[in-house]
Amino acid sequence: MKYTALLLLMILMSPGRVMALDWSVTELQWQRGALKSPGFAGGVKSQTDILTLQHASGWQYGEHFFFADYLNDDRDDGFNDNDLYLEYYGALSLSKMSGRDLTLGWLKDVSIIGGINYAREAKVLKYLPGLRFSWRLPGFHFFNTDITAYIDDSKGLRNGGAPKESDSYMIDVNWGVPFTLGQQRFSFEGHIEYIGSRHDEFGSPVRHWILAQPQFRWDMGYALFNRQDVLFAGIEYQWWQNKLGDDSDERAVQGLVVWRF
Repeated sequence: MKYTALLLLMILMSPGRVMALDWSVTELQWQRGALKSPGFAGGVKSQTDILTLQHASGWQYGEHFFFADYLNDDRDDGFNDNDLYLEYYGALSLSKMSGRDLTLGWLKDVSIIGGINYAREAKVLKYLPGLRFSWRLPGFHFFNTDITAYIDDSKGLRNGGAPKESDSYMIDVNWGVPFTLGQQRFSFEGHIEYIGSRHDEFGSPVRHWILAQPQFRWDMGYALFNRQDVLFAGIEYQWWQNKLGDDSDERAVQGLVVWRF
């Protein structure tokens, strides 16, 4: 199963498929807020800076999405100390590849999706092959439901990483909707993911988790400099039930600044 997921990911990331882009959006985001470490890392709140490079693009047969987080908090405790976390997802549209209209009511398209999650500090590596259902909702720039496997290929404790885990699954809903209030431009975007319970390499249970990260953005560049979709300010609210599979929950508001280029 792991090799099948890796093969799918390699196909989706094939350089020949990403050369001619129909559209592309790249952002640099800065967030700051008091984030809580899970119980196994102390369970305390620390002011945390997150610098994110995020990219999304579309091409003839699908889409790509990637982000890399650099995280650093104000506690030297081995958690979020100059850490790097990244995710990549590639999607192949069945309607675009077949040349057939797959629209069915609110359903706009179905895609084959492959993802990879990597955390440097914990030496965690996950593969996420599955399906994406894209929906046609009024006012939304996009609205997707992703259903994937959650396959562990981590180093484990023996190699200095977090404990290896059994495989599970993920359901993720992601969206983006722009709107205006008076003369001001805003957007509401983000995702909510559910990852099923599993067990670590010692047989101990790892709890399911729900992670919601909605962002509320104000187009500051348009308001102040008449430059649309370049500079944004806002907040991200993070709600994480059973953070990282632990029994601790997190609710945090983070300040947000985004530069799109």
